[in-house]
Amino acid sequence: MNSKLRRQLQQVNQELWVVLSIFLLALFLNHFLASQRMLLGLYTLPSVFSAYVYGRRHAVATAVASVGLVALLGYLYPTMIRPASQQVPGQQWFDFTVWGCILIITAYAMGTLYEHKRNYVNELRETYNGVLVILRQFISKDKYTQNHSYRVSLYATRIAAGMGLDQERIEDVRAAALLHDIGKLDISRELLYKAARLTPDEFSEVQTHVQRGVEMLSPVGGTLRRVLPIILAHHDKFDGSGYHPTKGDDIPMEARIIAVADVYDALTSDRPYRQAISPFEAREIIEKGSGKEFDPHVVEVFLQAFRKRELEIPELVL
Repeated sequence: MNSKLRRQLQQVNQELWVVLSIFLLALFLNHFLASQRMLLGLYTLPSVFSAYVYGRRHAVATAVASVGLVALLGYLYPTMIRPASQQVPGQQWFDFTVWGCILIITAYAMGTLYEHKRNYVNELRETYNGVLVILRQFISKDKYTQNHSYRVSLYATRIAAGMGLDQERIEDVRAAALLHDIGKLDISRELLYKAARLTPDEFSEVQTHVQRGVEMLSPVGGTLRRVLPIILAHHDKFDGSGYHPTKGDDIPMEARIIAVADVYDALTSDRPYRQAISPFEAREIIEKGSGKEFDPHVVEVFLQAFRKRELEIPELVL
């Protein structure tokens, strides 16, 4: 079952639980409480919750379901909407109708507010993504590094989605992947694209791009600040032999994902000091590194995405 279908089924299950909660709440409270007329106010809770989590359409549907359920319970338990002392014929159903209309209108209004907020958040995300694209323009002065960041972001987000990460964490993976090499701005072009093998001192200099990138981004706040630990750890290895001694679960999951995507793209791209290898050869290298350089679970999802041809992406040339 692919990740998209799995997320859709999870969404449906969550929505069904909201409706089911109405029945459970009603049955529980009607069984244990005597003052059932006071319970009508509680039926607004599922609608408000549905509006906040799912939006207007689900909120209205939940409100309509609540009204239908209360009508059924009112028929089965007349004192729920009409006290025993009330003698005015039909008054209870008039009150019930007013209550039902107010509930549906409230659900509609709450759902509309939620969707306005969601649209606003989406606009902010688009702005944020635009800032990331602008930042990426400064990351490199050559086609390789710029396209490398783009490809790593696509590989990493597809792996993250396959692992079932929520949308916020997937966005963090994408942002960190786009910016993971920003520290190379402070490394000389001659050193980065040297055709011969680097000396130990030169390699140590290249390694500093991770810390330099974090320092460049440290003044920023908000959402972008969350990616700093990811960028800092994207060269850490699962067995602790990477740039830093951290290993295993101590490495952020997002960084473990980017590590696989980063190496896969580096292997399948031409570099001044070597030619690219085939995707199948790169896959074998990553598979052999499972449990050593890479998180085995991330490698497993990477292999699934590879088999499904989800890692075949167009090259960006600017």
